[in-house]
Amino acid sequence: MLSKKTQYALKALGYLAGKYGQGPVLISEISIEKKIPIKFLETILLELKQANILESKKGKGGGYYIAENPKKISLARAIRVVGGPIALLPCVSLNFYEKCLDCDEATCGLNKAMALTRDATLKILEKKTLAELIDG
Repeated sequence: MLSKKTQYALKALGYLAGKYGQGPVLISEISIEKKIPIKFLETILLELKQANILESKKGKGGGYYIAENPKKISLARAIRVVGGPIALLPCVSLNFYEKCLDCDEATCGLNKAMALTRDATLKILEKKTLAELIDG
């Protein structure tokens, strides 16, 4: 299940994707339009900026904007930045792997099932882009 933070991040990114090419968008506008608490949104947008998904401009006419065409940024990339692993278990994660202490991955049925789940989920999330989050 996606965390509230990840849901808010994807909503904000969808809003910014809809404004792509129109210049920076104020945090307050995103907060109001997408009903995201502003303090929480500030933290999320900063993380996305540090990951080079967003850029920002300070001062008059400032705000946040998507760093590249939203059609080129996968949902998988955005989710990993704010939500961490896509895999349901750490022992099958591609980017956040951790060995389980209580099982043998070579024979574990749960590991095999979750690896298949991860692969199917990634197949979709790597193809879906921020452009597909635009409302309307």
